[in-house]
Amino acid sequence: MPAYEHVFLARQDLAQAQVDALAENATSIIEAQGGKVTKVESWGLRNLAYKIAKNRKAHYVMLNIDGPAGVVAELERQTQINEDVIRFMTVRVDELESGPSAMMRKNERDRERRGERGDRGDRPDRGDRGDRGDRGPRRDREEASDGE
Repeated sequence: MPAYEHVFLARQDLAQAQVDALAENATSIIEAQGGKVTKVESWGLRNLAYKIAKNRKAHYVMLNIDGPAGVVAELERQTQINEDVIRFMTVRVDELESGPSAMMRKNERDRERRGERGDRGDRPDRGDRGDRGDRGPRRDREEASDGE
């Protein structure tokens, strides 16, 4: 049977439980048509490149589908009707990935990097900066405006 990857974007104001319910609904549609879902990945709430229907963020969910083309047609028809889904895309692939998708591997890599750096983010450690001399007294605003 053909293999497909179906990714949909859900509105930002939905709770994670509602997004999971959308994924379950899609899974039930696929299974009712004779297909099967081999993997469901929730990529979380992510920023969009541009506003879509007044949303700056969206919940991303990917489904790996194994089934005939009629399954995808019905899934897309049902997805278009749903007001909570702002965008979706289905792509036919030669074979489905068995492990985590590229997005999930990227999230894990980012988490590991943040752990190595600590809470400071990507700023390098500057040390005590003892090589700098004293800056001297600061000028008040009144003094600065008198001279100009």
